[in-house]
Amino acid sequence: VQLQASGGGLVQAGGSLRLSCAASAAIFSRNLMGWYRQAPGKQRELVATISNSGITNYADAVKGRFTISRENAKNTVYLQLNSLKLEDTAIYYCNSKIGILEFWGQGTLVTVSS
Repeated sequence: VQLQASGGGLVQAGGSLRLSCAASAAIFSRNLMGWYRQAPGKQRELVATISNSGITNYADAVKGRFTISRENAKNTVYLQLNSLKLEDTAIYYCNSKIGILEFWGQGTLVTVSS
């Protein structure tokens, strides 16, 4: 398995979750790692990315609430989700990119309830 995401679940609005994505070493160390999400009936969208040097980028909808980080020793990327809203409900996918190569994990479901 090249990308294994975990950490999704059911959480009340305002709550927090931390997603993890363990990657194979070959597609982690030099790659741009990211999280995307797909809500029911919507297209997949970018949530956040982090470069191999730690530069981060966030979608406007999650800025100030979500934090992406990477732990190079464990080939793992994290997404801390705080102040969750109903509209954050989606399947969250881990992504790895380098050049024209791109890899996807299987997704982990985050459900935010009122």
